Amino acid sequence: MIRWGVIGCGAVTEKKSVPAFLKVDGFEVVGCFRRDIQKAKEYAKRHKISLVYEYVNELVNDPKIDAIYIATPPDSHKEYALKVANANKICCIEKPMAHTYMEAKEIYEAFKEREIPLFISYYRRSLPRFLKVKEWLDNGKIGEVRHVNWTLHKPANDLDINKKENWRTQKEIAVGGYFDDVGSHGLDLLNFLLGEIVEAKGISLNQQNFYSSYDALTACWLHPNGVTGNGSWNFGSYKREDIVTIYGSKGKIIFSALDEHPIVLESKYENESLFIENPENIQLYHAKNIKEHLDGNLVHPSTGKSGLHTALVMQWIVG
Repeated sequence: MIRWGVIGCGAVTEKKSVPAFLKVDGFEVVGCFRRDIQKAKEYAKRHKISLVYEYVNELVNDPKIDAIYIATPPDSHKEYALKVANANKICCIEKPMAHTYMEAKEIYEAFKEREIPLFISYYRRSLPRFLKVKEWLDNGKIGEVRHVNWTLHKPANDLDINKKENWRTQKEIAVGGYFDDVGSHGLDLLNFLLGEIVEAKGISLNQQNFYSSYDALTACWLHPNGVTGNGSWNFGSYKREDIVTIYGSKGKIIFSALDEHPIVLESKYENESLFIENPENIQLYHAKNIKEHLDGNLVHPSTGKSGLHTALVMQWIVG
């Protein structure tokens, strides 16, 4: 039995992650920490967590905790992750891996030096819908892959327009704004599907001036074997649009990186549209794969090494 402690009890932990960990045979979530102790106690009660800590060091160093899940905004990931590494405990960090590539590198090297398992919550690598896309690619359903395009556009929300506090739009926490949060998910997925991006260039700017982070980004990049890519992420558009198209010599695959839409295969020889539902707790397969990795049954698709590379790609694009 692996006993988990949670640092940070925000929205992502309510349904997406912690309930998923609780559904994995051999996992328990036994402790939590949040800077607001009263909110931490309320969270623990909702999720039947027995231990609440007033100080993060108490959680990290408690022998009753075997592994730690860090679910705070990225500007605190380095501080907490290095504490976990020094305590020689298994760790899973929410994406993006850290505030900057250099901070992500420090985290990665700390766990590598101690040979401690480190996972990053890029859970799309474990979702059945994207494993099906990878199967189509690996089986040559669209021939040789030539190019990938991802367009993610959405309107400004009420928080943005009213200039209310939101870590995703504070430059000192997320310089790329919403791109740091959701763009990292899609780029990490493309690294998984098409091979790790070897170079990238981008333009980043703030078109709306609602907040300090960037709200409009565009980029081009290169995957192995000469596969080119380009993307546009705009968080002030008139409607939401999330479309990834992978073009090959014999067809194309179309899907959404973030939204739940069918995955579509179009080729000279066949056409297929599949809707593969995500689990109720979207990190379920990610959490199950952590257990399988720790048991020696497989290598988890999202580790510190892959998360570090995604951080590097993000730096290339945002600057």
